[in-house]
Amino acid sequence: MTVCRLNETFVMQIIFECPVCQKRGSCTPQPAQAAVRCEFCEWSRDEGAEDFDGEYCKRCRVCGCSDLWRQKDFPPGLGLAFVGLGGLLSTIAWAKHEPNWALGILMGFALIDLLLYTFMSDMLVCYRCRARHRKTAMQNEHPAFNLEVSERYIQMKKRQDEAEQARK
Repeated sequence: MTVCRLNETFVMQIIFECPVCQKRGSCTPQPAQAAVRCEFCEWSRDEGAEDFDGEYCKRCRVCGCSDLWRQKDFPPGLGLAFVGLGGLLSTIAWAKHEPNWALGILMGFALIDLLLYTFMSDMLVCYRCRARHRKTAMQNEHPAFNLEVSERYIQMKKRQDEAEQARK
């Protein structure tokens, strides 16, 4: 697993949905403990020192949630397109009665996928607000995605929305 440290040449980038204007934007706080600001409105959050445990990010810089998961820093849409292309090319080879080519294509795509997985860095994602913390210092103990924790936050958001609707 890749561990990024704050004193490396990497600059933390946070991709998030602003809690005030609801627009998706990004922020590059420098240093990493500096305030997180929305590029579209006046919203900011300046609790940087509490969000870190030494040099490691322990809380979401946007909402302060301590439930974060580790994920590969790779665009999911590109990954899905990659899988679809491999399946399509393999199917075409199979339809032309070339089973060796079909299996070779699948194996080639699997090898490329393995190499990407091995060499891509990790990022932290917040369960509550889904903010993505790229190129940030993280400890190896940050867990992978947990469906139970994610579902808890989804249900909590639904209850909050229902309570807000009832008040209106």
